Amino acid sequence: MALQCGIIGITSTGKTTIFNCISNTKGETGTFGAGTKANLGVIQVPDRRLYELEKFQATEKIVPTTVEIVDIPGLVRGQSDASSGNRFLGDIRNTDALIHVLRCFDDDNLPHIDGSVDPIRDIENVEFELQVKDLESVEKKMQRVERAAKTGDKEAKHALEILLRFKEHLSNFQNANTLAVKPEEKKVVDDIFLLTMKPVLYVCNVDEGSAISGNKYVERVREYLNDRGVEPLVIAGAVEAEIATLSEEADRMEFLQAAGLAEPGVNKLVRAAYAMLNLQTFFTVGPKEIKAWTITAGMTAPQAAGVIHSDLERGFIRAEVMKYDDFIALGSEQKCKEAGKFFIEGKNYIVGDGDILHIRFNV
Repeated sequence: MALQCGIIGITSTGKTTIFNCISNTKGETGTFGAGTKANLGVIQVPDRRLYELEKFQATEKIVPTTVEIVDIPGLVRGQSDASSGNRFLGDIRNTDALIHVLRCFDDDNLPHIDGSVDPIRDIENVEFELQVKDLESVEKKMQRVERAAKTGDKEAKHALEILLRFKEHLSNFQNANTLAVKPEEKKVVDDIFLLTMKPVLYVCNVDEGSAISGNKYVERVREYLNDRGVEPLVIAGAVEAEIATLSEEADRMEFLQAAGLAEPGVNKLVRAAYAMLNLQTFFTVGPKEIKAWTITAGMTAPQAAGVIHSDLERGFIRAEVMKYDDFIALGSEQKCKEAGKFFIEGKNYIVGDGDILHIRFNV
């Protein structure tokens, strides 16, 4: 599934450093984020279940599931009126979810573009730019819908009422995703891909000494986001960058232990982003490869088969299913069959997270 997370933030937050830690490509870092174009990469979703499966099924290779990630150049207030700002905001529009990196560290060698470190101001500045662009999109659609409404089109009149609510909400410096609307009402704005409708994961980028317990900046962010029911992640980007340069697992673990960390913070970031997109994983297991596949929660077996290949969905007959926990507990497909834990499922089966699937099909 071609799903994409965008990393956004004010310049000099360290977001490109974090991007470089989790992506298969590297972006250029520098004072005031001199980059003029987005960096596109792919991140592997860490999942220890793959290696547990290998203990019971010898295989030639293990293939984790992936999500695309795009590092969008730093935004500054007023940039939405500039051509570069429009391009960057266009990059954001193409994403499915956002990772908003906040600067929560002091560094005299990397001055903040606004003169002081203030993550709350940074949140408000970035969100203001997104709200301005969303307001523009809503007003443009209102102009189109108004013409139809004037002819007496009842559906257009209703859509215009909903758009007016969005306009008022955005004009009051509120994000589109905080407006209380019914699912069918939300469909009115689905085609204009509002930037502030996207789910957001907030990441506090801190210094090494604050990696475990955070700092005063993190506490301010937590307090600010509390009303939204959101808990930010805390990551020490500079430390993660050092860990990412180590090729040996033993060296990485030694570094983590010295820093008082149980695992790289970027692993938590990737998993949180994966969950934010409402994604799940199913597995195919065999001697050639053990592979993780990404699906949206609630997908049926034929839809999951289509993620592997369109022919499998088109010619779907049935899915042979084992639950991950059953397979690990019993140790083999044969043992699952003997224990009645090998299931034959049809077209209406909803695939669960961790399901091991074998698709039978005919085209």
